[in-house]
Amino acid sequence: MNVEYEAVYNEEIIRLNQQIAEYKEMFNFIIEPLIMMDENLGFSYANEAACLLLDISREKLTELRLTDFLQESSFFDVNLQEGFNSLKNSHRGEVQLLTGIKKELEFIRIGTLSNGKGIFRLEEVTEVKRVGEGLRSPKLFLGNYDREKEGILLLDREGVVVEVNSAFIDGLKINKGELIGKKMSELMTHEYEPTVKKGVDKIFSTLKSMGELEVTLHGKPCRFTFSTSSTVGNEYFKSTFSKITESKIMEKKLETSERIFAELFDQSMEGIIFWNEDGIIFRVNHSACKIFESTREEMLGSDTWKYIFKKNHYFKRMLATFERDGQVRDDIFYKMPNNQIKLLELTAKKHEGDGYNVTIIRNVTERWEIEKELRKSEKKFRKIFEGSMDGMILWNKEGFTDINESGKAILGISKERLLSLSVKEFIEKIPGNAEQFNAYVEEVYKKGVYSSIVPLKFEDGSVKHIEFLTRSNLYSNLNLTVFRDVSENLEMQEQIRKSDTLHVVGELAAGIAHEIRNPMTALKGFIQLLEDMVQEDFSTYFQIITSEIKRIETIITEFLVLAKPQALQYLAQDVQIIMKETLELLAAEALLNNIRFETDFEGAEFNVFCEANQLKQVFINIIKNALEVMPDGGTIRIKSQVSEKHVCISIIDQGNGISEDKLKKLGEPFYTTKERGTGLGLMVSYKIIEEHNGYIEVESEVDKGTGFHIFLPLKSKA
Repeated sequence: MNVEYEAVYNEEIIRLNQQIAEYKEMFNFIIEPLIMMDENLGFSYANEAACLLLDISREKLTELRLTDFLQESSFFDVNLQEGFNSLKNSHRGEVQLLTGIKKELEFIRIGTLSNGKGIFRLEEVTEVKRVGEGLRSPKLFLGNYDREKEGILLLDREGVVVEVNSAFIDGLKINKGELIGKKMSELMTHEYEPTVKKGVDKIFSTLKSMGELEVTLHGKPCRFTFSTSSTVGNEYFKSTFSKITESKIMEKKLETSERIFAELFDQSMEGIIFWNEDGIIFRVNHSACKIFESTREEMLGSDTWKYIFKKNHYFKRMLATFERDGQVRDDIFYKMPNNQIKLLELTAKKHEGDGYNVTIIRNVTERWEIEKELRKSEKKFRKIFEGSMDGMILWNKEGFTDINESGKAILGISKERLLSLSVKEFIEKIPGNAEQFNAYVEEVYKKGVYSSIVPLKFEDGSVKHIEFLTRSNLYSNLNLTVFRDVSENLEMQEQIRKSDTLHVVGELAAGIAHEIRNPMTALKGFIQLLEDMVQEDFSTYFQIITSEIKRIETIITEFLVLAKPQALQYLAQDVQIIMKETLELLAAEALLNNIRFETDFEGAEFNVFCEANQLKQVFINIIKNALEVMPDGGTIRIKSQVSEKHVCISIIDQGNGISEDKLKKLGEPFYTTKERGTGLGLMVSYKIIEEHNGYIEVESEVDKGTGFHIFLPLKSKA
């Protein structure tokens, strides 16, 4: 502590010592005899009036105990082990002074201090006892107390005023006749009736009562403090009244307010600092000392801003706000005496007219650290959330709260649009998926974690297979759904499955073709020899046998196409010319079935790199299938269209069409819709077009027909 602060501290000590001296002086000036006793009935202190009553000096009195004054005939019933706690609130008995004089005294307990010492008021009742033991007359009572400065009433056991002294009458400026014969309860205001009843009950139980009450005189309320005690024989009660002036009422309220403020100030959970216009702290509570990890002595006299961690532009701006507005509220970092850094929330306010300022502080370091960690966690989550390749949605039963960029792309919806919808409204937007979606949501809430692939049909007719993985109540009653488009994966898996099947079929075909071709060659040769040698006319049979052998050879050839890649030469040729040649080959068969070809070729020439015979085989396979599904005749439309990268050859029949479930299986080995078909024709056709870097799309509607669309690249084969 520097010299300046030490001087302030010393001044505060001197001021406190002066206050103690003033309190002692004030204690001595009190007219009523007051003593202070410890728990062992030893006298700790006495004012001048008490020393005068006991006829002893203060120094000598503090060496004695109450029992040194008591006589065997005393009314006191004192238990030395319990100390003054064995005394009632009011005790009366005879004591013998050190001078030998006997006096009848009443000890009235005023209260107990925090250190355990009790304060008692002494009252000599020797005369009252003498009067009571004599005539016990109200007039004699009046003769004894009429000269007293305090107002005194004599009451009977019913609370009726029997006599009143002159001080009471003169002080209130009333006639004696207005009081004599009246009950005290008739003079009380309604508010104080319970106090009077309680006081009367206390008199009969303890022979003593004191407190505060209010009476109505001449239509005006007057407040008094009173002290009531019984006379000898308990026939009458003497009640001493002191009028409470407005100034005394105000002083009492101020004392009460100051006491309440002091208690609240020191018991407050928030730190409170009072500082003067020079910034010097002159009052600080316990919580502030705890926050700054300093003693009260260390903080008193110090600069209120000395603990600021950095007096930078932020701090200067806060001070400027304080000077301009007379108050400020902000968070700022402080450096404690042990070098610990704390974030404190402060509220400072000026009281210029009263010459002081007040600052209320609260330690928010822990909250700040938690918020900092939360911000870091939120930032990490946001990076993961937005950077994920998978779609992510946060939602609950009420609606959606967030979606990332990948999610918007997969679902084809804007964030604003999605967040404006409830879950129910979102499902209703895609009615084709409502049943599956509702079932999925139910499973999520039932199992907590649930995964499933749901096909979504969008408004434009497209279908995506979406894999959803949801964890319910991830945090704050929010569910997290991670999803991805697995349509390509499913298609790839299907292609792999078909490829595996083709591989097996190819190996099987190679073996079958090898095993069948050799005996078929022998059979074909011997049939030709038999046809020349047999004399009878079996030409019809031989033609059938030869036709079927050729059919078998065709199947074997198709097997070989599947079995291994063909060493073919690709040339740039006009695909429309290849189609026209194919139609010429099939024209006769179409005519026999009452079917006509309708062509619509776009442009003069579409050159593609291809093997003409293989393309012709594809066209023949598809057109022959069309001829076979139109037994009643009709029209087969063949048209060509060109785009930037592909030429499309479409073959559209008017047959019975193919159902959707069968349409998916077209091109699989040995799958056919014909009674005598093998399914190899379409499978070979798919393979040929695939080797030409093209693809086939099929569309069909039951009872209306089927269309095969063959797409071939216009550029050279890679």
